[in-house]
Amino acid sequence: MVKKILKWTGIILLVLIIALIAAPFIFKGKIKSMVAKAINEQVDATVSFEDVSLSLFSDFPMASVTVDKLSIINKAPFEGDTLVYMGQIDLSMSIKELFKGEGEPISVKYIHTKDGIVNILFNKDGIGNFDIALKNNETEDDTTETSESTPFALNMQDYSVENLRFRYFDESSKINMVIDSLYHEGHGNFEQSKLDLDTKTSAKLTMDMDKTNYMRNVSLKLDAVLGLDLENSIYTFKENKALINQLPLEFDGSVAMIEEGQKIDLTFKTPTSSFKNFLGLIPEAYSGSLESVKTEGDFTIDGEVNGLYSETTVPKFNIAIASNNASFQYPDLPKSVQNIVIDTKIVNETGLLNDTYVNLDKLSFRIDQDVFDAKATVRNIVENALVNAELKGTINLGNLGKAYPIEMDVPLSGILKADVATKFDMKAVENSQYEKIDNRGSLSLSGFTYSGDGLPKPIEITQASMQFNPSRVTLSAFNAKTGQSDIAITGTLNNFYGFMFKDQTLQGNFNMNSNQLLVADFMAPEPVATAKTEGSKEESKEGEAAKPTATTTSEAVKIPAFLDCTITAKANTVVYDNLNMKNVSGKMIIKDEAVTLENLKTNMFEGLITANGNISTKGAVPTFKMNLDLNKVDIPQTFTQLEMLKSIAPIAGVITGKLNTTINVAGNLDSKEMTPDLNSLTGGLDGQLFNTAVKAENSKVLSTLSQNVKFLDMSKLKLDNLKANLTFENGKVNIKPINLNYQDIPIQVSGQHGFDQSMNYDVVLDVPAKYLGSEVTKLIGSLNDTDASKISVPVNAVITGNFTNPKVSTDLSKSVTNLTKQLVAQQKDKLINQGKDKIKDMLGLGSNNSDSTKAPVPTTTEEAKEQAKEKVEETKEKAKDKAKDIIGGFLNKNKKE
Repeated sequence: MVKKILKWTGIILLVLIIALIAAPFIFKGKIKSMVAKAINEQVDATVSFEDVSLSLFSDFPMASVTVDKLSIINKAPFEGDTLVYMGQIDLSMSIKELFKGEGEPISVKYIHTKDGIVNILFNKDGIGNFDIALKNNETEDDTTETSESTPFALNMQDYSVENLRFRYFDESSKINMVIDSLYHEGHGNFEQSKLDLDTKTSAKLTMDMDKTNYMRNVSLKLDAVLGLDLENSIYTFKENKALINQLPLEFDGSVAMIEEGQKIDLTFKTPTSSFKNFLGLIPEAYSGSLESVKTEGDFTIDGEVNGLYSETTVPKFNIAIASNNASFQYPDLPKSVQNIVIDTKIVNETGLLNDTYVNLDKLSFRIDQDVFDAKATVRNIVENALVNAELKGTINLGNLGKAYPIEMDVPLSGILKADVATKFDMKAVENSQYEKIDNRGSLSLSGFTYSGDGLPKPIEITQASMQFNPSRVTLSAFNAKTGQSDIAITGTLNNFYGFMFKDQTLQGNFNMNSNQLLVADFMAPEPVATAKTEGSKEESKEGEAAKPTATTTSEAVKIPAFLDCTITAKANTVVYDNLNMKNVSGKMIIKDEAVTLENLKTNMFEGLITANGNISTKGAVPTFKMNLDLNKVDIPQTFTQLEMLKSIAPIAGVITGKLNTTINVAGNLDSKEMTPDLNSLTGGLDGQLFNTAVKAENSKVLSTLSQNVKFLDMSKLKLDNLKANLTFENGKVNIKPINLNYQDIPIQVSGQHGFDQSMNYDVVLDVPAKYLGSEVTKLIGSLNDTDASKISVPVNAVITGNFTNPKVSTDLSKSVTNLTKQLVAQQKDKLINQGKDKIKDMLGLGSNNSDSTKAPVPTTTEEAKEQAKEKVEETKEKAKDKAKDIIGGFLNKNKKE
């Protein structure tokens, strides 16, 4: 009998195990269909989920349903916006619920969500994106209500939310609230209409209103028992403990959901009156541990909220924050903060949000002998905030770090003094109606040192003073040093309040003076290389660690968009890289992410340089456009120390003397180094040289040209008063014909070269015959009585290659041949003319025909012509033979050389 019982027991267990394993596959389709029906039949939105799975083991004897990556995407007017996204939803229910027939709701006992996002949005018309429930289509003939079965019934006893991000945004009021890292759990029997729900909640809260931040990652915790009356939708706070950052609060009261909105009746207060409550308002990351802080005096927050929250009203509320004659001291710090007085009220007496007002009747504290007082009121906060505030007192910044745990790389120092009163409304600030802004008083800072990551060296502010009046802020003094640089600035700010409160442009006019300004003192340091490991140690060879590669990060330079100011500057010395500028003066206009230079002058390169133009970083690629006027600058310094000019005219580096030139140039800038992109340059250069000499030995181009044209000594090239005209575009410099003089040889140079140092020059020399050798001179003397110095021949030279390896070719030999042919033709014409004269003499037409030693006189005209012809041919042959001898000798000589 026992064996039979064990046998049947084993069979039953096996069947149950098989059933548990097979059930997820049997019911998966049913569950998936029910999930889809539960959502799609209820909402007018685009719904999708990755998968639905069923498990009978993970929460046995309960069945677990998991929905992965559920998303609900809005349709118009919020088309494409995500209303809900859930990385994972877990539902737990009794196994018997799986066997219910179609149409019967499945009772869910537990819900858990993970990695969720909920976005509640209101557009400018007041329409919310959460109103996605499908509307029932009813006609006038409908007399009975229709009801559809619900696939799931939420008869929960437990639920939990893990890592939810909730966002609320109202476009009309510009309220943006984010509850992030929300963890919440609740325990209660929802099958009852009245129950106590035991909850635990933690989250971080951020809230902004119209670009003004009121809370930033404020830590919230709430452990509370809520009494739920589900039939009447009334929720009552019972036992509860809340923490705002480290400030404890207790709540009492209730919230009721009614047709008009939410009826709220709440009171809250701090459970104790210790001044540690105030320090608890400050995030722990900034206030440190409060356990060992010694405090005296009290700090309390009491508040009540009562009324209706609806589309048009808010509950009335009265919140009082108070402290009287309190103090605190951290155990590890030498100084304490004494005589702390806080008297603040936040009140709404009408239920209209715009009627909310804030009264800071007094805020005062003392560190050592320095006392600081403030008071303010803010009214009409929604439509047009009215601000009235007064600040007066002295703060030794060095004492702040000695009384409060401020973590800074460089300790604060300096004395801040304030005596300021202000009255204004926000619309006056927005509309720049300065006549409605009443600001008076002064603010000064002395002995202050500031250091930050973006600064290579600390800035020491010896004195800074500002005066306030209804129309503007005057900077009467700003004297500072950093590194080896000093600056002194005075001026006015015309839109200081718009800049501070409404992110408007900062307008101003300033005068700046400096004895010495080193640009490197203000340049951000080079980015530090960081090691990035390629691969893992397991993937590397045995005995080798993964190799790190150096990576650097740097950002593009941007001219601030918020600046709209003019700076008139003077400096005795400005040092930029290797450039030393003296007596710098000019005007800079900063506006619309661009800097415009007006009449910027400096003594540099032993001359005067004037610049006008602009630099803009507004587009994706920074650009510049500049007009430069260089007056009597030293040529070698100018064309070797300025990289751009060195590329435009590299040959100028071997010329000594002075230069007057105007340069018009435009192009792109490197976004990080702010140096010109040479291949993008366009423009032109007009220049004139004075007192010049050429160091031909320093130029490979000139020495190579001299080697190919023997009679040229480039060091004797005359360049005084030379005028040159260049244009450049697409990485090429085009040289318009330049006329030079070498002794009595006119020379013309034209062509182009590239910023890559390639070149293609044409050089034309009008060479007198005397430079072509003694043989040519003798030929000229033997053929005619013309002076050889008056005869010249053009010689063409082509220079290619690049500036370090030039190639020169000439047509010198061809020019000699052409000269010879020219001389022979001239001699032929001369002999023919002489023959004609002889004929005239033989015919008795000449004046002298009595010489009996000469050739016989022809007796007929035909004999005279024949004799003249023979004479011409004889002379012609002699000239050809002589020319061949000269050309052959000249070429052989060049070949040997």
